[in-house]
Amino acid sequence: MTAQGLEVIDHSAQLTHEWINELAERLGWASKRSALRLLRITICHVRDHLLVNEVAHVSAQFPIMIRGFFFEGWMPEQTPIKERSAIEFVSFIEEQMKAAEEYRGRDDIKCVFDLLNNRLSRGEVEDIRATLPADIRDLWPTP
Repeated sequence: MTAQGLEVIDHSAQLTHEWINELAERLGWASKRSALRLLRITICHVRDHLLVNEVAHVSAQFPIMIRGFFFEGWMPEQTPIKERSAIEFVSFIEEQMKAAEEYRGRDDIKCVFDLLNNRLSRGEVEDIRATLPADIRDLWPTP
């Protein structure tokens, strides 16, 4: 038991570090800060392509801290219709990641999808992929 009796917070922090460490390893990046940034940007950009019910389902499988990043500042009624092409999807993430020296583009986004394949249930991944436009879905390797 923790000194404060807040095991749920300690556990979520531990799980969040596991996700970030796994992603940094998949990416081959030294900067865990950049790995977290890529994770946040990518999952939030995927979120903006999903229906609200699907957002709720996928978020239930995230550690509490990652779930917080996922929902931070999100206003579903103000979410614009997102692009339909993989080129536009990747370009959006590239623009957000331009300050990260280690970022290499499409292959790094696929590392985030590989992490999600590993950490989420297969059924949830299939549901998310089925919701995405075909061109963007092709970026996400099948689980």
